[in-house]
Amino acid sequence: MDYFTLDEDKSLGYLGDIGCTHKWGLPGILRCPGCKVSWSAGAKSYPSVDLTPVATLADFEEPRAEPIEEYERLRELVRPLLPPGALVEPGTELGPLVGKFQGPFGALVARFPWLLLARREALDKLQAEGLRGLKGCCTELRSRQRNSPVLLELELLPVGRLHPDCLPPDRKPPCPRCGRYGLTLPNDMLLDASTIPSHLDLFRLEDFSTVIVCTDRFVEACLRLGLDGVTFQPLRVA
Repeated sequence: MDYFTLDEDKSLGYLGDIGCTHKWGLPGILRCPGCKVSWSAGAKSYPSVDLTPVATLADFEEPRAEPIEEYERLRELVRPLLPPGALVEPGTELGPLVGKFQGPFGALVARFPWLLLARREALDKLQAEGLRGLKGCCTELRSRQRNSPVLLELELLPVGRLHPDCLPPDRKPPCPRCGRYGLTLPNDMLLDASTIPSHLDLFRLEDFSTVIVCTDRFVEACLRLGLDGVTFQPLRVA
């Protein structure tokens, strides 16, 4: 099996614009007592999560940093509502995308590296191919244009990691209190074969969640079906 990363195809001249955020989210951490760093990642998102059963819903509506104890309290409130296989970190976003968009767009939309949208008809075609792990979630994106497309967000589980050989040899271990690594995404990525999921054709990396990875089955289906909007770059595996 071969693996690829996804990027926006800027050569097609699609000039669509999206301004959006998820409806809810966990706060970042304010000066972790372990590493002394205030941080929030935010690349992990679960648009299928409905937080309306949570009594203190307002605690998840405003992006901010909180002491780690408050972050952990709020994390435990949402954990039972997360999809199987979900991992959370400070800044994890939840619920549907809200905002505005203006086209045109391709069949697949990767305007941001960590976010993948698809026209409803494009996702239907891919799911009909039997590809695994394609979960489309409704958005609350608004558009004033006539006959605007229905855009769904792909919920991508974080699995798979980069191989240690492509990471700095002198890297520090993660913070024992908050788990922060503080590593920069390497230019020459190498996927760790022992961590690759066998049940998904589309996923995001666990350790570098801005990176979306797909299998050659996904690439072949997109090319055969003529689904545009993204490019695919081979990803080395070891």
